[in-house]
Amino acid sequence: MKLAVMGAGAWGTALAMSFSRHHEVTLWGRDATQIAAMRVAGENSRYLPGLPFPANLQLSDSLAEATAEAELVLIVTPTAGLRGSLRALTELGRRVPVLWACKGLEADSQLPAHKVAAAELPAGVHGGSLTGPSFAQEVAAGLPAALTLAAEDEAFAREMAAKLHSSRLRIYSSGDVIGAEIGGAVKNIMAIATGVGDGLKLGNNARAALITRGLAEITRFGVALGAKPETFTGLSGLGDLILTCTGDLSRNRKVGLLLAEGKPLAEIIENLGHVAEGVNTAKAVLGQAQKLGVDMPITAAVCAMLFEDLPAAEAIASLMGRETKKEAA
Repeated sequence: MKLAVMGAGAWGTALAMSFSRHHEVTLWGRDATQIAAMRVAGENSRYLPGLPFPANLQLSDSLAEATAEAELVLIVTPTAGLRGSLRALTELGRRVPVLWACKGLEADSQLPAHKVAAAELPAGVHGGSLTGPSFAQEVAAGLPAALTLAAEDEAFAREMAAKLHSSRLRIYSSGDVIGAEIGGAVKNIMAIATGVGDGLKLGNNARAALITRGLAEITRFGVALGAKPETFTGLSGLGDLILTCTGDLSRNRKVGLLLAEGKPLAEIIENLGHVAEGVNTAKAVLGQAQKLGVDMPITAAVCAMLFEDLPAAEAIASLMGRETKKEAA
C-alpha cells in the first residue's frame, strides 16, 4: 500500500519508519531545510538521533508530491494542526482515506479529533484515529508495540488495521472512536499530575492512586460523551495511561516533573523541545466537563497548576483533602 505521512516530528517519523518496512511510504514535512537535512543524514537527527531510516523511506517537502499516489494519508501533527492539514488535503483534491494520530482536544472548539475531521473531510471519505501506548523512539527502533485503530465505520477500521498490522506493530480495530480518542487525550492530563507527584517524591503509593483515580476520571468523561466504558480498559485507555504516567520518555510526565520544581509554564514549554498535548488539552477537557456536569478533580488541579500558578504541593494537598466518598468510576 502507498502511504503518505504528514508530519516529520518524532511520532510521524517513527510511524513512517515502521510502516515503510512493509509499505511504500513518503514522509512529508513543511520545513524544506529540515527535510533536506534528514535526507542527507539518513535519520531525523532533531527528534530521533541515531535511528537510521529504512532504505526505501521517501522524504518530501511538497504535499502535492507526497500525496499524489497515496492510497492512505496519515496525519501526525499536534491536535492544533489537524484541521489545517485536512483542509490542505481537500484543497489538493485528495479523496483518499485519512487516519490521524494526534491525542488531544482542539483548544478553541473543545472538539475531539474525529469531530474536527467530520467537519473538514469531503463526504464519503473514510477517516479514523490511530492511538494507543507508544513512544516514538521505541517504535522507530523497531521494538514491539500495539495500537488501536478506531473509526465510526468499524468495517473500515478492521480493513485498515489488517493492512497496517505487522509483527512489530500490532494494530487492533475498534468502532468506539470517541472512547479511543478520549482515552488518548485525557491520559496526558493524568500524566502531568503523576509527574507532579513523582517530582514531589510522594512515592509509588501516590502514583498508583493518581493513575487509578485518573482512569476513573477519564472513564466518567468519556462515557458522558458517548464512549463505551470497556474501551478505557484497553490499549487506548489503561494501556496508554500506564505508559504515559510511568515512562521516562513521556513529555507530559516531564511537564509535571518541572511543575514540581516550581518552573513556570512558559519556561517549561520553551525548554521541552516537543509538544506536550496535555497542556492545551487540560483547559479544553475541563471546559467540556463543566458543561456536562462531570466531576474531574485531577484535571481541575492540573489546570490550576498550569494556568493559575497554584503551587504543586498545594494542588496535591487539595486533592488529598477532598471529602471521603465511596469508590466508584
